[in-house]
Order: sequence, then C-alpha cells, then structure tokens
Amino acid sequence: MLVPLALAQFICSFAGSNMNVMINDISHDLDTTVQGVQVAITLFLLVMAALMIPGGKLSDRYGRKRCFTIGLVVYGVGALLSAVAPGLGVLILGNSLLEGVGTALLIPPVYILTTLLFTQTASRARAFGAISAMGGVGAAAGPLIGGLITSAISWRAAFVFQALVIAVIVLLSRRITDPLPPDRTMVFDTGGAILSAVGLVLVVLGILAADNNGWLMVALVVAGALVLLWFFLWIRAKERRGETPLLSTALFRNRTSNLGLVTQNIQWLMLLGVSFTVAAYLQTVRGYDAIQTGVIFTAATVGLLLSSLGAERFAKRRAQRTLIMLGFVITIVGVGVLIAMVGGSSTPWAFAPGLFLIGFGLGGMLTPSVNVVQSSFGEAQQGEISGLSRSVSNLGSSLGTAIAGTILVAGLTSSAEAAALIVLAAIGLIGLVAAALLPRRPATSEPPAGDVPAS
Repeated sequence: MLVPLALAQFICSFAGSNMNVMINDISHDLDTTVQGVQVAITLFLLVMAALMIPGGKLSDRYGRKRCFTIGLVVYGVGALLSAVAPGLGVLILGNSLLEGVGTALLIPPVYILTTLLFTQTASRARAFGAISAMGGVGAAAGPLIGGLITSAISWRAAFVFQALVIAVIVLLSRRITDPLPPDRTMVFDTGGAILSAVGLVLVVLGILAADNNGWLMVALVVAGALVLLWFFLWIRAKERRGETPLLSTALFRNRTSNLGLVTQNIQWLMLLGVSFTVAAYLQTVRGYDAIQTGVIFTAATVGLLLSSLGAERFAKRRAQRTLIMLGFVITIVGVGVLIAMVGGSSTPWAFAPGLFLIGFGLGGMLTPSVNVVQSSFGEAQQGEISGLSRSVSNLGSSLGTAIAGTILVAGLTSSAEAAALIVLAAIGLIGLVAAALLPRRPATSEPPAGDVPAS
C-alpha cells in the first residue's frame, strides 16, 4: 500500500523541479523567455499551494481513495496536454493548472491514508519517512532525470514520462481501501476556500512582480496578507456560529505545529529556490545543456538520498528538534560553500561539494518536520493538518522559485546567482531559529514518531 502513495509524492515533487533543466529548450521551442518558463513553474507550485487545503477537506467529504484517483487522472491529462503544447499558454493550462489541481487532490489523501493505514507509531514513522524521502528525492533528482530525457529525446518526453508513472500508480493503488467512509454530511466551506486561495496567489504574484514594478509588488503582497487575515476572521466567525470552517482555528493555536510548519515552508523554499537558481545560471550564463545541468545536480540527489535513508536511524539517536536544526546548519553551510567555490572556479565540479551538503542537510530534516507537525494532532484532524502542511510546503516551493527567479531575471550574471543564493541562505537562518524554538520533547496527542524505537 505504501508504494503507490510514496510514488505519488515522488512524481509530484519531480514535476516541481524537472522543468528547471528545460528552460532553454522550452523557451526556444515555444518562442518564449526564461521569465515565461519561470512563471509556468511558479504557477504550478502556487496552484498546488492554493488548493491543497480545499483538497484535504474534499477528501474527507468524498473519500480519500476517490480523491486520490481523480487527482491522478487530472494530473495525467495535464501531463499529456503539456507534452503536445504548441505554446506557453497551453503549457500553463496543462502543467500549471491541470497538474497543479491534480496534485492538490491527490497529495492530501497520501498523508491521510498513511495515517489511517499505518496505525502503530513506529510503522507510521517509517511510512512518513519513506514518503518524505521520495518527495525530497523527486525534487532533487528532477533535474537529472529531466535532463536525461530532454537530451535523449525531448522536453516533451519528460511529460510523457510523468503520464506513464501516473498510469503505474493508478494500477498499483487498486488494492488500497479507504479505512473510513466519506462524510457526505460535511458542508464544504466554499468562501473559505476562495479566500485562502486568493490570498496565497496575491502574495506570490507580488513577489513575481518585484522585477517590474516595486509599488505593484508591495500592493499585491499587502493585498494578499489582508485577504489571508480575512480568511482567518472568516473561519473564526464560522466556528463561533457553530458551523464547519475550511480549517479549524485550533490548528493555529498549537505552537509546536506552527514552528514545524515554518521549518517545512523554508525547507522547500530553499530546495526549489536553489534548484531554480543553479539550473538557470548553468543554462543561461554558462551555456550548459539539459543533460550537463542534470548531471551537476546528481551531487544534491546523492546527498539527499543518503540522509533520507538514514532518517530512521538518526531519529533513534537524536530528537526531532536537533535533526531539524542540524539540517538547516548543514544546508546553510552548503550554500556558502557553493557560492565560494563556484565564484572562484569555472569547472563544473565546483558545484558538487555545496550541492551535496545542501541535499544532505535538507534530506535529514524533511522527515522530522513532517513527524513534528502530523504528530501534534489526533486522527480526527489529520485531514485538515495534512492539507495545511502540504499547502505550506508547496507555498515554500513557489516562493523559492519566485524569489530566486525574480533576482535572476533582473540580471542573469554570476553576481545575480550569488545574490539569489545569499537571500535563500538568509531565509534559511529564519528556519534555523524556528527549529531552535521547538520544544525538546513536544507534548503531542501521541508520542513523537522519532522517539519510538522501531519494532
């Protein structure tokens, strides 16, 4: 049962990063610009973030397995449409919208079903570890796999590859059963869903507008913040009237979960931000092709895979808080090594040490962050917290691409690459502070997954 769930997380994370190595190929083939491709990538991540919370609630109303299957089908159709796209508009429709909507429908059930199917804390910890690892590996290996496919065949074949993987997941998931019946009596909070989506979209669009108009950026970000405040007041008012809101305000009163969500957001912001920065620099400044760019990212993939495979062993020896803090420290050091070595050398091998450290640091803290957040709530709230957790993570991915892309597009040079990486490292320091504020032994509704020995 775990294989199709982990594979689903892998392909969705893969989709968020594999286009980074196709920037030149897509822009030339579709007669667009680097900024146009960046918009398509960012919108895909943003649609996921904006719709992940509603996706989690819909899975409770219509059933986890049903939403998972529908999400796979919508995603597959979007991948095939992207493969035959004649222009940027159709690519945005297929990749950014349909694949984004499909992901928002299928990812919350992955985490809810994992919680419901793996009832023992130790087995659930291993399951979350495997899914988080596959997500991280998918994001890190996206450039390599995408580069291989693009160089050997075409960038369009990379979308066909995604559709084929989706077909395999559909076949493998036939035996998965939903442990709980859907709650058809649950009223869906349409107003809350619209407010949360609009607020997130405005914030990210504001960052994307930074290189064109500073005042527009400020206006959009402020408007987005106000809409998100309206969303919070909306759900609080519905609770006070005894109605069911899109999210329970209790989710925002858990200090441990809130800090864990901050670390999740910044982890994915750094992962996708570094991926886009390095890929765009290699292709537009150094003139590397897709396969060369993908091979350079192998160092990050290896680092992330090694630390992900050791996540369960690390969790037996160190507290979740310690692992997350160490992950941020290693990642920030990796960014520093990357800037120092690339700036003083023209060889592609100069990228390897820094990317390896970045991958190793991120891989070591992805699973502990998920465990901290998910374990902060009981089974009754797993649908809500899963949707919120995935939304926050995908918002981080879209923000990382938007922030890095905005800095790079303003001037595709070595100094611009360094500036983008410095900004990402500075944001990583915020994540380190949030991790340091996590309790050493958080009080949760059930024991923290990493503190229970594997049986």
